[in-house]
Amino acid sequence: MKIRWQAPDFRGKVLFVSCNIKLIEGKMKKRDQIASKIKKAFETHSVVAILGPRQCGKTTLARLYFENHHENVFHFDLEDPADVQSLKNPKTVLEPIRGLVVIDEIQRIPDLFQVIRVLVDQPNVKRKFLILGSASRQLIQQSSETLAGRIAYIELTPFSLMEVEDQQGLWIKGGFPRSYLSESIEGSSYWRKEYIKTFLEMDIPNLGIRIAPLALRRFWTMLAHYHGQYFKASEIGKSLGIADTTARNYLDILTGTFMIRQLLPWVENIKKRQVKTPKIYFRDTGIFHTIIGVTDYHSIVSHPKLGASWEGFALEEVIRNYQAEPEECYFWASHEGSEVDLLIMKDGKRMGFEFKFNDSPKLTKSMKEAYDLLKLDFLHVIYPGTKEYPLGKNILVKPLSSK
Repeated sequence: MKIRWQAPDFRGKVLFVSCNIKLIEGKMKKRDQIASKIKKAFETHSVVAILGPRQCGKTTLARLYFENHHENVFHFDLEDPADVQSLKNPKTVLEPIRGLVVIDEIQRIPDLFQVIRVLVDQPNVKRKFLILGSASRQLIQQSSETLAGRIAYIELTPFSLMEVEDQQGLWIKGGFPRSYLSESIEGSSYWRKEYIKTFLEMDIPNLGIRIAPLALRRFWTMLAHYHGQYFKASEIGKSLGIADTTARNYLDILTGTFMIRQLLPWVENIKKRQVKTPKIYFRDTGIFHTIIGVTDYHSIVSHPKLGASWEGFALEEVIRNYQAEPEECYFWASHEGSEVDLLIMKDGKRMGFEFKFNDSPKLTKSMKEAYDLLKLDFLHVIYPGTKEYPLGKNILVKPLSSK
């Protein structure tokens, strides 16, 4: 096997954080399902893109994949100045290669997509590209425009409950491997603080986005108050002294870098006034807890954002478990008070989910009305307990661990 590989540069973000690297790689090996997706995607596409937030494990997953599936692998890390320099003439460098080309942090040089298109269109050439990026396809516009029909996208998230056993630890520390696997809560907290700092000061500018780090940090901090609530651009803009359009632009940036989830409202053809404003969630509760100053389990259970924190954590886990795409995920709410926290429209089914940080959730009028009006196939009430029990026809209380 011929592999040109260099260990990722973490740019000082893991200083003083004690964490077993072998343990990280061992956990990553559990992502067999995602590795299978990569293999399947290459059966029909010449280019596969693994997209996800920085430090969620994309590079490690790529290495584990190609060590088992390819004989000739060439890796280029666009955070390595030497690799960046070598790709100043990308066609000259890449055209002679036969095998798998891995390009890490592709969003740093999006013009490479034009060259990749030319190369994958060459007939009778055994060459494929595995590209890794820390921004969504919407932020990397060139990929969707240049590689239409040639590229498959796979989103990689931080660790989920399908991969780890410690539900409480995952909730508090979040799923970023180096945060979750840190040997101490202090080390985990330090890593997340440095992550946020680097994200604002380096990662955002490297996307070509010119926003003062302090301005985006203030906006991000403000969003913590709206976690699990409706996004009110005018209200947030007024508080920060920015225009509504600026607030929406900032939100789109944080969404496109996998920090925030915008959950769109579902509107049903019924005789009720329904909410049409999106809700927002921090996608990683560890990052959310760092921003609101939560350090451990005892501090979150006494925090005003306890319910919202649990809702966001459980919501992300359910979406991952059902492998639902963003366009398949909604919430529903009427102005009279009925609601469903998460509505997944997938494979012809309407699946409803409510999230309750409660010892024993009970059937409510809101649940019954939502089930009937939306004609749900089922409604699951997800809670942190351990027992499953029915509340009504096709309405079940279920532990998050069982999903």
